[in-house]
Amino acid sequence: MQTHTPPRSKIRLTRRGRIALIATGAVVAATAVAVPLLSTEEDAGPATLVIPEGWRARQVYKAVDQALALPAGTTKQSLSKANLKLPNDANGNPEGYLYPATYPIDRQSTPESLLSFMVNTANQKFTGGAVTAGAQRNAMNVYQTVTVASMVQAEAATKADMGKVARVIYNRLDRGMPLQMDSSINYALNRSTLRTSQSDTKVNSPYNTYQRMGLPPTPIANPGEEAMRAAVSPARGDWLYFVTVKPGDTRFTANYEEHERNVAEFNQARRSASASASR
Repeated sequence: MQTHTPPRSKIRLTRRGRIALIATGAVVAATAVAVPLLSTEEDAGPATLVIPEGWRARQVYKAVDQALALPAGTTKQSLSKANLKLPNDANGNPEGYLYPATYPIDRQSTPESLLSFMVNTANQKFTGGAVTAGAQRNAMNVYQTVTVASMVQAEAATKADMGKVARVIYNRLDRGMPLQMDSSINYALNRSTLRTSQSDTKVNSPYNTYQRMGLPPTPIANPGEEAMRAAVSPARGDWLYFVTVKPGDTRFTANYEEHERNVAEFNQARRSASASASR
């Protein structure tokens, strides 16, 4: 049943809400495009490339370029000849299927071989009775479930929150409400931040889940096993809103007025942290 959502000028529904002190430290560092985690010790055997959970495709491409000492952009350009085994819904875009894991690298490694290894690993993880059955229970196909998992990966402050975040997504879809995920705005703007402005929410993009109904057209990151499990089997609850008021304190609610109070507390904590940092 269609429900009325409070005016967008008053609402920040799914901001993770970590305080600015955290945002300027470890969180931003973790989500930035990083130098690939590469082991090259001869005694340890072949080199390995580590793809962290939640990296976007562009981060993976850069990591592969660096790991193989190739010119920037080489891996992305190799997509057309990689012959990746992606779902039809992906339309050739591997976002969501570059599975986070540790991959061996040797002298025969190429961008095509590494990307294929990642996609084949994702297909092994995502193909199976439990995943398919879970997707059907949630009125989704597997590709859509990977898309949900990618948002869960980006939005959840902790692994313990992932099931609840997934439930918020499904509850809002079921009620005909826009998802209003800040993580999808970040993807549209090719950035990573914990702050979303009113102008950000008006960006003209199919990934703008403030203005467009339903899921974004593709995953917005490459989710790991825990996020996928949450998307397949979300927690039970009636939650429609959540905000991380402070580290370790994410509050989920079905009541908009309660959510507004939680957001106000988050904003106060952020202002206090900013004031302390400026002293």
